Amino acid sequence: MPSTGTPRGPYRTGIRRREQIVAVAIEVFGELGYAGGSIRTIADRVGVSHATLLQHFGSKEGLLTAVLEEWDRRAFENGLSDVSGLDYFRRLPQATTAASGNRGLQELFTTMAAEASSPTHPVHAFIQRRYANQFATLAAHLQRAVDAGDVAPLTADQIDLEVRLVTAVLDGIGLQWLLDPSTDVTASVQTYITRTIAAWRASGRAARINRHTKSTPTRRG
Repeated sequence: MPSTGTPRGPYRTGIRRREQIVAVAIEVFGELGYAGGSIRTIADRVGVSHATLLQHFGSKEGLLTAVLEEWDRRAFENGLSDVSGLDYFRRLPQATTAASGNRGLQELFTTMAAEASSPTHPVHAFIQRRYANQFATLAAHLQRAVDAGDVAPLTADQIDLEVRLVTAVLDGIGLQWLLDPSTDVTASVQTYITRTIAAWRASGRAARINRHTKSTPTRRG
């Protein structure tokens, strides 16, 4: 009989249990941090034994890795995979709003990013790599905008600075929303991105005008 590709029986049950544990771990780690969120607390909330949870993930570090992989997966699905250049930046307000729709994940990332500043933290390397990847992605899209002539010419150092500022705003708005849920994430990020793109474009227009002025011979009477 040909396979339908759909897991069945104990295997399917195991997948569902694993997904349930990850969902609860997101909440617990988000609320209590990695250090404060114990395996026993997570197991109790799921309604399984400590031993059963470890059968799925092996260790607390293994569970945290699964949680962060889920966070990465959801981040990728926030509507940014089909755009590039300036359109990528224009889509950031929408993607940020989608990410803030899951408070547990937002709390988890904010907590983990702060805790992982210590080199001894088990996800220190993961968070470092995650930020490096984000900077590289934003820099690539900004470089495409430069190459297309949509914004002013920027050096590699200037692009690095710009994408770090964008990242800082996204993280900062996310933290403000956690502290005050009435924060309008979409409007805040939209305002910043609109102003930033306008500034990038204005610099480009000024540079083109300046080059044109220098290349135009001065008429003498």
